[in-house]
Amino acid sequence: MTRYHFFILLTIFLQSVTPSLADEHVPLEINGFRLGTSIEKYDYISYRNFLKEVIFEDMGGFRKAEIAYGVCRRPGEIIRIKMKYRNPSQKFYKKLLKSYKEKFGKPEEFVGDAFGIIMAWKWRFTDKDNNNITLVLQHNLKNLDENVGNMVKLSMPDRIEEERECFNKSFKNKKMDYPDAMLSRDWENMLPH
Repeated sequence: MTRYHFFILLTIFLQSVTPSLADEHVPLEINGFRLGTSIEKYDYISYRNFLKEVIFEDMGGFRKAEIAYGVCRRPGEIIRIKMKYRNPSQKFYKKLLKSYKEKFGKPEEFVGDAFGIIMAWKWRFTDKDNNNITLVLQHNLKNLDENVGNMVKLSMPDRIEEERECFNKSFKNKKMDYPDAMLSRDWENMLPH
């Protein structure tokens, strides 16, 4: 038997014993939550979130905007704005960064990563009413867990924290009736299946 034939047979054998992606062992569920099911199935949700978001698309030089507003302490008040620029290039990011520095001065902090995958600079301000405001200019073309492209984030971190605290306080003493199976601390229940 030649080396070529040996490798062909070995490849066929390995393919026959390797599970396929459509195998029944693909993890789809953990502790009663299953990918692909409707969230409406879980009527025992503790709470949805302390902020609500709305999305706007295709506005001038921006491809998308995510506007977050409070639901507890200041219902309906906008406390975070994320705008994704239409132009995703690094060249455009550098031009933006230069303009931001000219308008707002030197940023206070680099909040990107050490590998240069996400480049982000942060400014901090206090407005006339003594509210803390943060401004972040971010560029990312590689990390798909983050927004890809160029983005500006403008937020009121103190107000975000106020919303979180208000929302958590309103649910602190509320006991949820989870199904017994979800309350199990068995090892098997903590692994995807």
